[in-house]
Order: sequence, then C-alpha cells, then structure tokens
Amino acid sequence: MPLANIVWVDDEIESLQSQKLFLENKGYVINTFASGFDAIEFVKTNDVDVVLLDETMPGITGLQTLSKIKEIHNYLPVVMITKNETETLMEEAIGSQITDYLLKPVNPNQVLLCLKKIIDNKRLIAEKTTTAYQQQFRELFMALNNNPDYNEWMEIYKKLVFWELEMEKSDSPEMQEILSQQKEEANNEFFKYISKNYTKWVQPKNIEAPIMSHNLLQFKVLPHVEPGIPVFFVLIDNLRFDQWKAIQPIFAESFKILEEETFYSILPTATQYSRNAIFSGLLPIDIQKQFPEQWRNDEDEGGKNLFEENFFKAQLKKLKKEQLKTSYTKVLNHADGQQLVNNIHNLLNNDFNIIVYNFVDMLSHARTEMEVLKELAADEKSYRSVTRSWFEHSPLHTALKKIADKKIKVIVATDHGSVRVKTSYKVLGDKQTTTNLRYKHGRNLNYEAKDVLAFRNPNDGGLPVPTVNSSFIFAKEDGFLCYPNNYNHYVNYYKNTFQHGGVSLEEMIVPIIKMINK
Repeated sequence: MPLANIVWVDDEIESLQSQKLFLENKGYVINTFASGFDAIEFVKTNDVDVVLLDETMPGITGLQTLSKIKEIHNYLPVVMITKNETETLMEEAIGSQITDYLLKPVNPNQVLLCLKKIIDNKRLIAEKTTTAYQQQFRELFMALNNNPDYNEWMEIYKKLVFWELEMEKSDSPEMQEILSQQKEEANNEFFKYISKNYTKWVQPKNIEAPIMSHNLLQFKVLPHVEPGIPVFFVLIDNLRFDQWKAIQPIFAESFKILEEETFYSILPTATQYSRNAIFSGLLPIDIQKQFPEQWRNDEDEGGKNLFEENFFKAQLKKLKKEQLKTSYTKVLNHADGQQLVNNIHNLLNNDFNIIVYNFVDMLSHARTEMEVLKELAADEKSYRSVTRSWFEHSPLHTALKKIADKKIKVIVATDHGSVRVKTSYKVLGDKQTTTNLRYKHGRNLNYEAKDVLAFRNPNDGGLPVPTVNSSFIFAKEDGFLCYPNNYNHYVNYYKNTFQHGGVSLEEMIVPIIKMINK
C-alpha cells in the first residue's frame, strides 16, 4: 500500500523525473502535471494527500492554481515551490493557506522530509506522546501513592489534564484506556484525601488550608488591584481546568498570560454555595449567620444567587477596600452579552469590574435535558470542543477583544467544575430530601457509607443546618445519587451526563488565570 498519493505540478516537470523516481522508491505515488489546469481536474476526481505546486507557471500561476484547489478541497495540504522569496508573495501564499514552502532548486531529501512532516506528523506525534506518557506513568503512580498534600494534588491533576489533552493527538485506545484508569485511581485517592482533610480546612483561621472559594478574592484577586489599571474579574460559571485549556489559546491571541493557577472549590461544588462564598468571602454557615434574609437553602423558594453584588460590597468593607470604584455585571443570556459588548469601554473607568458569565453551567444542564446536546458533548473531548466553540463566538470574547489594547488586567476564574457521572448509588430519604445528583441534604438519609462523604453535622463542613437533624452527603468520583423509585429510568437518563456538587478532581480543583494586555 502506498504511503501517500502526491500531485506534483511544474511546467518543467520533465526535468524532475529523477526526484519522482526517488520518491516512488520511498513508497509514494507521484502524479505529475505540467499545467495547473490539469492538476485541478485531477484533484476533482481523485483522492490526493499532498500537492507540490510550482509558483511560476505559464497559463495559470501557482497562486491561482492554489486558489482553485482550495475551492475543491479546503483542507488539502499544498506545498508551494518557488524561486521567489519576496515578502508579498509569501504573505499572499500563506494567506491562501499553504501548508509549507520550498525554495528552488529543491533536492530529493528536502521534498521527502517535507512530505514526512505533513503526512507522518500525526503518527509521529502520537508515537512520541505515547512513549512520553509511558515514562511519566510511573512518576504519576508514585505521586498518587506518596500521600500528596493539597499543592501536590493540584499538580497531579494538572498533569492528568495535560496528558488527557496530549492523548487527543494519539490513536492509541490502549494508552487512552490506561490514562482513564489512572484518572479513576487518582479520583479514588483524592476522595480519601478530601474525606480526611476537608473539615480541618474549613475551621476558622486554619493557616494550613489551601486557597478556597471563600478566600479567593482576598488572597488571589484583590491584591492585583492598583491605581490606574482597571482589573476585570471574569467568572465563567462551571469551567473545568481542561475547559480552560481549550479556550486558553483564544485568550492568548489578545492577552499575555502571566499565571495559570488553581484553587479549591468548597463543598457542595454547586453555584449557590461556591459562588456566594467567593463574593462574600465567607463559608455558607457564616453567610447564613451574617445575611439571614439573603441566604437561601436548596429547598427555599426564589433565586439562590441574587445577592452576589451585596455580598461582594460587604467583603470590600470588611477588607477596608470600599473606596474602590467597582462594577458588577451578570450575563445570563445573549441580550445581556450584547449589552456587555456595548458597555465594556465604560467599565475602563472603574478600578475593579466583576463579570459573571453563565454559559458553561447552562450548557451542562441543557446537555442533560436535550438529546442533540448529548450528541454534541458526548464526552470530555467534545465537551471541551463545544466550550471552545462557544467562547470563540461569544459576546464575552468580543467584549474583551474590544479592550485588549488598553492597559488592563484580566483575571479569569470559575466557581466549580463538573464531572461525567457513570456509577449510580442508591439513597433513601424523606420528602424534604433535596434532588441534587452529586450531593443531598435531608433528615433520615439512608446510604452506603463507602459511597459518599457525609457530614452528619453540616457545621463540620462549614455549612448551615437547613432543618433540624439534617445531614449532607457528597458523591465520590464519578458517582450519582438516585432514589429507589424509578431507579433504572433515572440511572439510564442521567448516566454519562456532566454534574456537579460532589467530590472529584474535576469539580474541586478549578482554574484562576491572571493576564495583562500585550
């Protein structure tokens, strides 16, 4: 079987017969043409892997031929071969999407290496990725079994995300399966770690706890506010670290990324808890104490995130920063997004601007309900792809690009992540038990202790007690909590959906990114 089917177009093709023979001996099929017109007709009706195209030809030029070929097959790799290396010609050729170019006179090895780079690139990258992961596998295994602390857990998770993204380049299902198993093992160990340490983290004035939702602004965001340089704190709801990596290149086109860090979402890893904690600077138990009229438990009527701006202003006052000129913008729909685009320049007059953008969370919930979105975001890879596509075309991206040339700081963060659930666990509860899939609270909960992290006294987890004798439970790893009623129906309905609220690396270790204008 030939390595690839090549078209070579040159009006002096007869003088290149020795090169043609050389490539054919290497296993390539070479179809030669002296005219661009003939090559175009061939491309229309034949499978071609690469086109080698002379730039200067009579009748129809190389650039004209290139344009016609791209009309037929937009993604067909084309290598321009030219005597002329003028800047304008190169700009025009690159703008017309050439894959590479070679300068005449070319020698056979030059052409061979060029073809290998194009045709074998994916295979070579996949092989290198697989080999590199095999070397790192043991290091990750040892790190998992070496009692990692909270900083080491963040590094382990970043490495797992790195390899997950690298494995997208690989066609090795075996290695992808090994990585998937290693992620499962990591989440299993992480659950044990959180079960052992979380209650200590949320004790007042515990200096050995990681940065978490309730002290994020104080320690990781507000210290970057300085006179004359507006700060934009962009909170994208429900953004996992791997989803951040998917949109990172789009941000990097407009901004210089200075720091790429992570922090820990509090439990439950759900918007009404983690996001209110971010803006208030308080754990939920303390929000309820200090703002009893504004706090809402799961079962209470009304919106659960209606007072974020009030909470934020109270935190500024507590930190003696109430003199800052601030703004708060929440984007819940496309109309809100367009308003942000239209108003973004006015925000440059403030010291600190909060932009809360609800899209990924809505995508997660909609994906559960809509079959078409289950197809579009069937797994982690496609979920990242949908997130990237959304951001690239979003009003948020448009708004930030409008001010990218100004002297500003942008800090991107989230409130929590999500995990694709696969394993169902039965839970019994009374009518007041909440319906969340990754956490529940209520009285008389009945469950398998090994399946969950339980706070019989919610105060131990920094949580208010919704009703007398209520306890909280949190699903581990990729589990989801179902009632016995219609059990099989709900298991089939929710399996492989993205949920949040529980204990997993994906939900709890989330990004905070600092960047400035280029």
